Amino acid sequence: MTTDFVKWHQVKFSQLSNDQLYELLKLRVDIFVVEQNCPYPELDDKDRDKQTYHLLGLDADGALLAYARVLAPGISYTESSIGRVAVSQQVRGKGIAKPLMEQAIETARQAWPKSDIKIGAQEYLLHFYQGLGFKPISDVYLEDGIPHLDMLFQIEE
Repeated sequence: MTTDFVKWHQVKFSQLSNDQLYELLKLRVDIFVVEQNCPYPELDDKDRDKQTYHLLGLDADGALLAYARVLAPGISYTESSIGRVAVSQQVRGKGIAKPLMEQAIETARQAWPKSDIKIGAQEYLLHFYQGLGFKPISDVYLEDGIPHLDMLFQIEE
């Protein structure tokens, strides 16, 4: 399936327009808080860290279709990390999640080439993340009432 209709943009917090910031926060809240019925502290100050990258997948008109947040080592984990991975409901099933994660992995590898990448993955996505090279490194645990497990993408030196 082609994802040629998505253009990827990697930006820092200070480079986000007001509209982009609004749209990415709306997408995250719509999915993680409303759709998954999971109240949690969405605004955690990690977005504004000077080392954080926001990966935006935009259509030709600039509408946000997909998003991921890429964090430096030491912000969430000892390793770099990827989180808040979100695909708009209107384009789910069209093959965007995999290139979104590939872009996020590449962003982390370029920014912190010697750091492994750790994620806290929802358990139902275990096989998806394994297909991208992540390996489970924890037992399943509940985070905000949703089964998760920690996974690691090891950087080969």
